[in-house]
Order: sequence, then C-alpha cells, then structure tokens
Amino acid sequence: GRGLKSHAYIHSVQFSHHVFLNLHTLKFYCLPDNYEIIDSSLEDITYVLKPTFTAQQIANLDKQAKLSRAYDGTTYLPGIVGLNNIKANDYANAVLQALSNVPPLRNYFLEEENYRSIQRPPGDIMFLLVQRFGELMRKLWNPRNFKAHVSPHEMLQAVVLCSKKNFQITKQGE
Repeated sequence: GRGLKSHAYIHSVQFSHHVFLNLHTLKFYCLPDNYEIIDSSLEDITYVLKPTFTAQQIANLDKQAKLSRAYDGTTYLPGIVGLNNIKANDYANAVLQALSNVPPLRNYFLEEENYRSIQRPPGDIMFLLVQRFGELMRKLWNPRNFKAHVSPHEMLQAVVLCSKKNFQITKQGE
C-alpha cells in the first residue's frame, strides 16, 4: 500500500527511496508524494517482472535461435538460461529446464491466456503450480532479461506447498 502507515511510505521517508512498483497493477509511484510515475524507461522493469509473448513470437521460437544481451553485458539464449540454486534444488532445476524446452508445453505456458480462466473449485491450491510454472516459463524465455539466469523460487515454493512438503527446496530429491 501507499498509505501513511504502509511500509512503503515509511521506507520512502526514512531512506529517501521514492520510487515504488505495485506488483499487482505494475504501476510505479513516487512516495511520499503519492503520484503515479509514467515513464517509458520503466517498461523494461515491468517486462522482466511479467514478460508477455505474442502468438507470432511463440511460433518463431524454434525457427530462429537469437542471442540476447542482458543488462550486465552477458549474452544468453532465451530458454537456455541458468536457474539459481537456492539450497539443494539442483535436481528440480534440471527437471524445470527439461520441461521448458518441450515445445508444446512451453508454447502453452508462454501465453497466459491459455490457462488464466480455467474453472477450478474454491480453495484449489494446485492451480498455483500452473500459475508459477507459467511465470517461470515466461521468465526463462524472456529475451529482455536483466541477467542470464532466473530464480525458480516461486515455482519451487508452490511445489513444496502443493506436495504438502513431500518435496523440499532444502533437501536433495529424486
């Protein structure tokens, strides 16, 4: 929130950090003045947070392997980027990398509209896996990443939650 007692507001005053991004609306605000910042230079940030793909871009993924340059200067091939190792999740990273390169699966999840409106029973937490997997696919295939690696943390947290902790980030699995 941006209210007078919100963490963002207090932080802006105490530390002179004035630009904040609402993660739901993807709008930037200046605090404590509380006005929206509209500036095209911020579009890169929102695209990294929530990349989107057109049907044409998805159709061309396997036709043209094009290197991208991250902001730190490293080059990478979208879809073949590193996944951060959080603790002992390298086994899961290998599975996620493999799944992200299965074209029908990848193509389905790159377009969020494919699954956004799936009907599900109230309280169905399994849909969290679908959402997080889609987010991770879009970040892995993002040609405008800031770095040549992405974090699988949200996806792995969903696996832990939906498996009722049968799978853990902190323990090696099979």
